[in-house]
Amino acid sequence: MALSLRAAASLAAPPAHLRPRRRATSMVRATVSPPPALDSRRRPQNVSGEFFVDHRCIDCATCRWMAPEVFNRVDDQSAVAAQPTSGEIRTKALQALLSCPTGSIHTDKPTKDILQVQNTFPLPIDDDLPGVYLCGYHSENSYGATSYLIVHPEGNIMIDSPRYTPKLANQLEKLGGARYMFLTHIDDVADHRKWAERLKCERIIHSGDVEDITADVEWKLTGNGPWNIGTDFELIHTPGHTEGSVCLLYKPLKALFTGDHVAKSEESDDLNLFLMYSKQSVGVQLDSIRKLLDVDFEWFLPGHGYRIRYEDVYAKNSAIEALLADYTN
Repeated sequence: MALSLRAAASLAAPPAHLRPRRRATSMVRATVSPPPALDSRRRPQNVSGEFFVDHRCIDCATCRWMAPEVFNRVDDQSAVAAQPTSGEIRTKALQALLSCPTGSIHTDKPTKDILQVQNTFPLPIDDDLPGVYLCGYHSENSYGATSYLIVHPEGNIMIDSPRYTPKLANQLEKLGGARYMFLTHIDDVADHRKWAERLKCERIIHSGDVEDITADVEWKLTGNGPWNIGTDFELIHTPGHTEGSVCLLYKPLKALFTGDHVAKSEESDDLNLFLMYSKQSVGVQLDSIRKLLDVDFEWFLPGHGYRIRYEDVYAKNSAIEALLADYTN
């Protein structure tokens, strides 16, 4: 077994779910122009034109970081602030449309190139993160959390679960599928069972986040870790958001996949713990953040919101120290 875990695997009682979930649909979204009844749901905050957002938006911000040239936050929901002005920006808007967890983004005319845009997923993230992709197709069951794919010679890793769609599954299989599905915590497991069945991957979650929905996960981490997947990946226990929250460190690329443990604030470059959603105490989560001062990484790749790249580990530590000061002063 290529998975090397420095802790025994066992089943443990889990905490309850954090956020209320809306039931996700299985339909393929926005492949045709909307009927007149759909147009009536156009938020008045949208500018006029082809793209618009309806009232079902759950303010997950996915479209705003995927296509910031088009979408903005207005009155606690997303809206089209500017129509696409180029083919590249329009492609970004269509990628956001396909990724919207509630299918809230639409076009007011037939979208002939939607199949071509579907073929762009999974999306490469950055030239400095070779082999790391955004899966897209965010799930409403995980409140629009981001799922990633890491292509690696020792076996690909899917991080958290996107919405299951056969089209994405076909695209992932072209990249080698996934050997492991690493679930950062209980909130972002979405369609993990469907993906495990399709890709035949082994799932990993901390025993503190085992519930009925994750009871059949193959690897259940116990204790405080750390644990390893091969030589390039380290799993770091970071309780606070949930008891079983775990971050994945891709050591050669100095990239930390944080789940819901920490992310960038939308309004500024500051880090945010989003304590209003945490199941454990402030002290527990701050201790987990403090642990990251000793970890060598420069990228934050969160489950929700905007990724961050720091100039070096010292800049990363300065940001963490500023966050800790905000909560301890």
